[in-house]
Amino acid sequence: MAEFKRIAIADIVVTDRLRAVEEDHAQAIALSIAEHGLLNPITVRFTPNAKGGKFTLIAGAHRLRGVVLNGDIEIDALIVEADKTEAALQEITENLFRNELSAIDRAEFVKAYRELWEEKNGAITRGGDQGAKRQLVALLDGETETVSFSEHVADRLGLSKRSVERLNKIAQHLHPDVRAAVRGTSIADNQAALLKLAKLEPALQRRAAIAFREEGDLNKALQLIDDAPRPAATDKQTMIFSTFVKLWSDASPETQARILAHVGANAVQENAA
Repeated sequence: MAEFKRIAIADIVVTDRLRAVEEDHAQAIALSIAEHGLLNPITVRFTPNAKGGKFTLIAGAHRLRGVVLNGDIEIDALIVEADKTEAALQEITENLFRNELSAIDRAEFVKAYRELWEEKNGAITRGGDQGAKRQLVALLDGETETVSFSEHVADRLGLSKRSVERLNKIAQHLHPDVRAAVRGTSIADNQAALLKLAKLEPALQRRAAIAFREEGDLNKALQLIDDAPRPAATDKQTMIFSTFVKLWSDASPETQARILAHVGANAVQENAA
């Protein structure tokens, strides 16, 4: 059950966020709050044992920062009952409502949501808990009003089943170096480009990240790594020889004798033929 209350900012603990507060965004919100007031309260949970405050922030980090920038010492808050996992799920849910969220951020939030969902409800696997699987897809697709996402919000965010699959691929396969390189650029909101990068091998992704930082253009960066010399393919017989040498060095004297006897027997048969 939720309770609406005005609470002291000093009583609020802000833990590590899945999405860092962007100061420019917070300043814009501060101006809006100064002119129109805080239209949407922040969401907190009661945590009397937390260090530094009685409440822990769930959602509304930018709004909280905006109020602080305006010099206020209190803020309107919705106090809900939630454990740590449920609080993280609520944080992700709220952020997925935001229009300014980039494709790379949506990918990370959807992946985090799935991980937390599985932690709370059990793993979602093919042929496994289909009830949980359907519930998660419904939640992300916004197909029912009994869960947090409405069809309207799902349409705005593009969270169809296919979109969720693509976001998961980005989140699971995009190298951290690439994430860091494209964050804050137009590529961070280009789902097709992110998918293309995510399909590359990790080593190529790292090279693409370096090239992108230098060129500032993804097409040029991909062309550079495509033109880069590749190591020559190892000849099959060379690989066989290398493997044999390694096995021979690991073999015991008895095994080596058996190998020599086998080779000698084959040689005799071939000569006789």
